[in-house]
Amino acid sequence: MPLDQMHEQERAEMSFFDHIAELRVHLLRSALAIAVVGVVCFLNKDFVFNTLIFGPRNADFITYRLLCSFSHWSGAGDAMCFTPPVFNLITRQLGEVLMQHLYVSFWLGIIGAFPFIFWEFWKFVKPGLLESEQRAVRGVVGVCTGLFLLGVSFGYFVIAPFSISFLAGYTLEGLEVSPTLDSYVTYMTMFTLPTGLIFEMPILAYFLAKIGLVGPTLLRENRRIAFVIILIVAAIITPPDVVSQTLVTIPLYGLYEASIVVVARVQRQQQKEMLLAESKSREVIVRDED
Repeated sequence: MPLDQMHEQERAEMSFFDHIAELRVHLLRSALAIAVVGVVCFLNKDFVFNTLIFGPRNADFITYRLLCSFSHWSGAGDAMCFTPPVFNLITRQLGEVLMQHLYVSFWLGIIGAFPFIFWEFWKFVKPGLLESEQRAVRGVVGVCTGLFLLGVSFGYFVIAPFSISFLAGYTLEGLEVSPTLDSYVTYMTMFTLPTGLIFEMPILAYFLAKIGLVGPTLLRENRRIAFVIILIVAAIITPPDVVSQTLVTIPLYGLYEASIVVVARVQRQQQKEMLLAESKSREVIVRDED
């Protein structure tokens, strides 16, 4: 028996506690990867804060420059040129800078180590799948990683600049906007991480379709309900302003429509497999009768 088949057989015969022990190994490796990336980010404080975290509050941020260039290229002049208002960040607690430094390093560690984390998760789950199921989800690690990073990038380059410009510019006469570092970092986290996770919607729809929990008809008939849920989710993960909620709602609804396409494709594939299996069974019956 080949070694890979022996390994799969041994995996199938593992007890519950053996599975827990193996899961612990994968979790420890993932935690180590997060720690390594987090330490690297922690040691590069100036780059992390001045370039990454504080980037969307700077007038020379790439999003503002690209929008202004596009505005001039399209003949609209300065119609789409805008920059965030100037505002200062303050701290109210003695250890706030250090705590936010640790907080940011931890979340950047998760984002940076996400491909490895999902790869460890996939190595734990894969032996429990049939060979046909493994072939069906080939490349899932790359797809999930790409969607997650796409969502994080969308939140960072699109949602964050518009939201920061709107919120920092929304004030009253006689008031000066001076948010705390804690508030600013919290909003930046809300703009990126939840968006990255929500961009995994087509993958979730794929697996739900594979186990028969959802179908394209169900998703199409509940578009209105889904749109309301998307609006609620957008309101939860974004600040209370129309601009950022709209920027989140549009791609989320696009992902919902993409999920319908994915589920429909899974259903067609399952129907083809059923027809093929029926055809083979009929051929066997005919041969037996002959």
